[in-house]
Amino acid sequence: MSKPIIQVKNLHKWYSGVHALKGVTLDVQRGEALGLVGDNGAGKSTLINILSGLHQQDEGEIIVEGQPVQISNPKDAMALGIETIYQYNSMVPIMTIARNMFIGREPVKFSIGGIGWLDEAKMREESVQAIADVDLHLRSPDALVGELSGGQRQGVAIARAMHFKSKVMILDEPTNHLSVKETAKVIGFVQGLKEQGVTAIFISHNLHHVFACCDRIVAMALGEVVLDKRANETSIEEVSEKL
Repeated sequence: MSKPIIQVKNLHKWYSGVHALKGVTLDVQRGEALGLVGDNGAGKSTLINILSGLHQQDEGEIIVEGQPVQISNPKDAMALGIETIYQYNSMVPIMTIARNMFIGREPVKFSIGGIGWLDEAKMREESVQAIADVDLHLRSPDALVGELSGGQRQGVAIARAMHFKSKVMILDEPTNHLSVKETAKVIGFVQGLKEQGVTAIFISHNLHHVFACCDRIVAMALGEVVLDKRANETSIEEVSEKL
């Protein structure tokens, strides 16, 4: 097996006396879709927040592509190729798809004294291509994100991460509150990431969704990893018993 793209070793995290992570050790293999499951308070959100740079561990080590790293903020995570798509993601409803695709990374035609003019044509053109690359068909890059359905918003967020060459995509409850049809579309997005060479960490309470698109299942309970198996070597029943 090749070297893991992410390794976490003996991670501990406390919040006001609550021991949220208790020595978590986990390898994430390059190109796999890993399903991370657990009830509220299991520690999965804490682990993801550390990998995405929102919080820092109190003890333990994170290794990305063989190198120890310190992820102090979300920009550090993105610089390492780790992109997190939250259930309530960071897109702005009153802005267009094109503007949301490039939020925080806007291309400029030229700048003077740090003030630049947005290259809106480039944003529109590249947004259309990025959306097409994930097989999402929207009428215009000028449509407001607030006019999109939940599944379409998730599609745009995935397209954005793909466009900026993320190596690891963390999807936090991406199918929550979606219709059956939209859920199937998002699961299809996740299944397609492997063909693009992207590693996925899929967090969900819905074990059926996790088993539908993940190669490996990691279950957490009370801040610890309690199960780590290939999806084809376990079952929904076995995972449920561990939670």
